[in-house]
Amino acid sequence: MTPEFSAPPTATYRLQLQPDFPFAAAEKAVPYLAALGVSHLHLSPVLGAVPGSTHGYDVVDHSVVRAELGGEEGLRALSRTAAANGLRLVVDLVPNHMARPAPASLNGPLWSVLRDGPASPCARWFDIDWEGGHGGRLLMPVLGGRLADELPRMRVEGDVLRYHEHAFPIRPGTERLPLPQLLDAQWYRLSWWRLARTELNYRRFFTISELIAVRVEDPEVFRATHATVLRLVEDGVIDGLRIDHPDGLADPAGYLARLRQATGGRWTVVEKILTGDERLPESWACAGTTGYDALRHIDGLFVCPEGVDRLFGVYRDAVAPLADRGGDWEETVRQAAYEVVTHELSAEVDRLVRTAARISERAPHHGDHAPWALRRALHELLVRLPVYRPYAHDPWCAERDAAMLAAAAEGAAAAFEVREEARSVALVRDLALGRLRDGSGGDSADHDDFAARFAQTASALHAKSVEDRAFYRYAPLLSACEVGGDPGAPAVPVAAFHAFCARLQESWPASGTVLSTHDTKRSADVRARLAAVSECPEGWREVVTRLNACTARTMDGIEPDPQMAWTAWQTAFGLAGTTAPLPGAADLHVPSCGAAVAPGPAGDGIPFERLAPAVLKAVREAGLHTTWTEQNTWYEESVTEFLRAGPCSPAAAAELTAFADELAPFIRANVLGAALLHLTMPGVPDLYQGTEHEYLALVDPDNRAPARFSPEFLADVDGGGEGGGPAGAPDGTSGLSAEKLRLTAAALRLRRAHPEWFGPQGAYRSLQAAGDPDGHCVAFARADRAVTVATRLSLRLAESGGWHTATLQLPGAASATWRDLLTGRDFEGPTVPLAALLDRWPVALLVLSAP
Repeated sequence: MTPEFSAPPTATYRLQLQPDFPFAAAEKAVPYLAALGVSHLHLSPVLGAVPGSTHGYDVVDHSVVRAELGGEEGLRALSRTAAANGLRLVVDLVPNHMARPAPASLNGPLWSVLRDGPASPCARWFDIDWEGGHGGRLLMPVLGGRLADELPRMRVEGDVLRYHEHAFPIRPGTERLPLPQLLDAQWYRLSWWRLARTELNYRRFFTISELIAVRVEDPEVFRATHATVLRLVEDGVIDGLRIDHPDGLADPAGYLARLRQATGGRWTVVEKILTGDERLPESWACAGTTGYDALRHIDGLFVCPEGVDRLFGVYRDAVAPLADRGGDWEETVRQAAYEVVTHELSAEVDRLVRTAARISERAPHHGDHAPWALRRALHELLVRLPVYRPYAHDPWCAERDAAMLAAAAEGAAAAFEVREEARSVALVRDLALGRLRDGSGGDSADHDDFAARFAQTASALHAKSVEDRAFYRYAPLLSACEVGGDPGAPAVPVAAFHAFCARLQESWPASGTVLSTHDTKRSADVRARLAAVSECPEGWREVVTRLNACTARTMDGIEPDPQMAWTAWQTAFGLAGTTAPLPGAADLHVPSCGAAVAPGPAGDGIPFERLAPAVLKAVREAGLHTTWTEQNTWYEESVTEFLRAGPCSPAAAAELTAFADELAPFIRANVLGAALLHLTMPGVPDLYQGTEHEYLALVDPDNRAPARFSPEFLADVDGGGEGGGPAGAPDGTSGLSAEKLRLTAAALRLRRAHPEWFGPQGAYRSLQAAGDPDGHCVAFARADRAVTVATRLSLRLAESGGWHTATLQLPGAASATWRDLLTGRDFEGPTVPLAALLDRWPVALLVLSAP
């Protein structure tokens, strides 16, 4: 193992690998990305996955690099080319789960378990409750209907049982049995897919039954699932890791400690979603998070606090939602949590009930607890957790978790009608905290199991109820409904942003930061457009009123679902009115999605093939009228009819484009401001593919299409030296896309040239502008050698008459000269008038050029 600890990247660039964008395609992009200024390529998962997978998180074979991407030699070739251009590789690692593929033989360890049951050498790989019903068999919910109806579609071929595309191993010695008896004799039970909700006896990823959880806390499983990646780290092919969904693990802190030792301290960040004031546990052996906490703080700066309150009034008048169906954030979250914990996660809760009941029976001094009371206690506690999960065995989190669960238990107990029955809440709380493990009776393994599974279920509940339900119900400002966000309080004061940055620099200076990812529901530039709406809520009211009236006439007066219509109009506005060309034209082609959209003449409308999947996903996730598993065909047809008649019509395109044109200067300030803050604040910025240009993308699959890099990109981005950048977009045009490319290249090259200013050894100092009482200027210094200046709430600034006499005090000597890398102009210290500094661009990146 290489003994040196790797230095953190200066910046990473995320590439979504898939069969249509393999290692060879990434290799061709290396010269351009090196010229752009990043230090590392950030690759989506590279291990063996389900054939055809466009994301790679459905791992089936940890022992190989995915052949569809070019195999291990392709990865090594990419690493060599990257190294020749001064770049290294960061790879996404998926320790929590594997795919339950069709055929099951694609997943060798699972195939072994299906064939040999608990006696399989791989039985310890998966979190299976063999005693959870089904006669000691593993439930396989793959049938399209009830078993009796599907029997004619099954056939036995030697030692394999086949059903459509599925294949399962036959338990040795049972091959010659009649089919009904053969099925009963297996270590698995084939069942109707709808039984997964209540009968599943293996842990999965969230509520996705096709992804079976892995017990990576077992040292043997850790070694088997990480051997290939660790070998590639040792060989220098991989330099850093991104850990997917650590909250799904039984013991995240223990896992990260083992990983750090195994990698020799390679730079590692974790996809930990922090909620509210939650802090990343200092006990975790990692560099920090993947950056959703930074996203929330950056986005919030550009949301007008007074305007978003008035926008809620516009939303309430237009939609009239019930409080727990999108009318109040907290009520909406609580109702969504109740639905998920009692419906989609009922099998997970039942497992916890069984474990708690066993512990209670063996420790009678804890009192009699009926299963229904334990279930109710679990429901009431879980829905009241304000964060993803507790960490029972992590001493660093003990005090916080105890206080959090005490508050949740108080509310949970109050929900019981009979006071004595509420004692089950105290038992569940103590088990979740691991308090009763010693001297309480019962098997200690049950205590450990309960604490771990409670935390894992809490994580799944938070993700499914908040991110995948409440975010789609509470829709006043869609840009606030982002991973890690707080739609109930979306605006972030300047002081809170500076405090976050100072804390990041002090405690987690090499943490990741992001604005757009493969998981964001809307790209940063779409969110920047919507944030501008928070500054003109009455203007948005007028636009939506006209659009609804026009659409109603087209649809012969048929009233659409007002909540869906509100979501559709904001989503359409996120794509409308841009004149930026598709980056690289035919060479950087993302079919139907995933890049800047040029609507052309107003008659073109908003692309239906992009808008419809996003809106249909929104209404299914919201679950108010239709869901993924209980689709209301009539309702969904009415949604698509509305989209064609409304947002995707020429009239709507003209209206939305006109509104976007009115807001264009303020959208520009938001886009460039967010980008510059992201690229120069503490932490390691991660750029998602294509976001160095104007990038307008909706939720997946819109944002996951394969990238295409044009040879012209290299010449365009290589037009300047340190801090320099292109004069135009890749096709020679100017505009926001070209400005964003210039800004990105300037900031990235500066970071790479001076890691001592921006890295762990650097410093962060907030700067305050005099004569700016409303906080329109966000400014900070890095190591007193570089200064970032951005404009927030620019529409309100324009309404107040501009910067007037506001000035910014720069660090350093009074005679210092500062060069703006975006305009090439010099400014003399110690103070600079903001009206002069920001007269061309709404942002500035100053570098000390002379003392």
